[in-house]
Amino acid sequence: MVVAPALFAVAVVIGAAAEPPAAKTEDPHLAVARRVLARVPLIDGHNDLPWEMRELAGNRLGRIDLAAGTTGLEDPTQTDIPRLRAGMVGGQFWSVYVPAERAGNDAVQLLFEQIDVVQRMTARWPEAFAMTGTAAEVERAHAGGRIACLIGIEGGHSINDSLAVLRQAYAGGARYMTLTHSRSNRWADSATDTAMHGGLTAFGREVVREMNRLGMLVDLSHVSTETMADALDTSEAPVIFSHSSARALCDHTRNVPDDVLRRMSANGGVVMVTFLQAFVSEQARQAQAPAEAEWKRLSALYPEEPKRVRAEMRAWQAAHPAPRATLAQVADHIEHVRRVAGVDHVGVGSDFDGMGEGPLGLEDVSCYPALFAELARRGWTEGDLGRLAGGNVLRVMRRAEAVAARLQQERPASDARIEDLDGPAGAPDHTGASAP
Repeated sequence: MVVAPALFAVAVVIGAAAEPPAAKTEDPHLAVARRVLARVPLIDGHNDLPWEMRELAGNRLGRIDLAAGTTGLEDPTQTDIPRLRAGMVGGQFWSVYVPAERAGNDAVQLLFEQIDVVQRMTARWPEAFAMTGTAAEVERAHAGGRIACLIGIEGGHSINDSLAVLRQAYAGGARYMTLTHSRSNRWADSATDTAMHGGLTAFGREVVREMNRLGMLVDLSHVSTETMADALDTSEAPVIFSHSSARALCDHTRNVPDDVLRRMSANGGVVMVTFLQAFVSEQARQAQAPAEAEWKRLSALYPEEPKRVRAEMRAWQAAHPAPRATLAQVADHIEHVRRVAGVDHVGVGSDFDGMGEGPLGLEDVSCYPALFAELARRGWTEGDLGRLAGGNVLRVMRRAEAVAARLQQERPASDARIEDLDGPAGAPDHTGASAP
């Protein structure tokens, strides 16, 4: 999940008292960015604020003030309504994250508690938020001046190997599911764990097929390269990477290799480039291991004291400064995805409030216009910026909706069980086999 946010300094420049302030002219590239984001909803693929609300307030929304300039929590977040407005965010996939360590019915309960807090958050601030589930609803919310709220499940283990749970999560508003998180599960391999299956099992392929039938986007962030390939072979709808960057620029296993980027063109999907520093900067990636080890040590030492873990982690980071990624490097990843996959297959998936400290220039959700201005400075047209902002994601959503409408006419909901397709737990899997 996350490392605690580090504090960052705010520079204050004091001008000479005798001289009046010079008139400022807006950067023309920033003007282009603002014009695009006013017209096209900026849809971010991944924000972990719901988990922050759980960690810092136990999901008690009465203790949180998203409408204020701060959430009112002891630890600062990277997300609140004023900064979402400043960042011109038009749509947000809120992550309903379930730690990979949680399993079974416990994971299912946590999944639905997180779905519930997103629904309650949206209802509590209706002047800012609108709960949405389709591309058309996102566009209506944006036209009405509200931020479209969508739900993404982070971690396929949270359905507890049950297609019934998957369907009920969709009914509760979930519109994508990341097939794995940091650990492999019984039916899919993770990018950051030992491979158990060589990709998807037969039941894993059935999960993808049922997601297609529902209209739920298949999210390949966090999965192994083999799982990526199996999902692309199986899915009849475009897939997404909700928060991943380009492996050619930063050699993290969570990033997307070029051969998979090339397949995105044929699949019609979208890679939503993340801002997480260790996925953006190779130098930051190499410095990540000691920080992760300290986070794990503190989490094991104080398992019931998340605030203490955060405080001590901030102190550790202050004593062990790491290289910072930059906004320009994030733009480099966006441009790489565009070169390899095409401009129709790139988006933005920040991972705010799940990343710790953001890159320089992308510290919180108010900073998106600066990123789009940098791309405009590099020669991106308004049309291409609109595709990046939300046009590509809306196209993917519409296509998934159309595929679902067809499949629902062709076949009923699957009643397959993992034991039917993969055998009992602990038995050899049937990797690559087709479900009946």
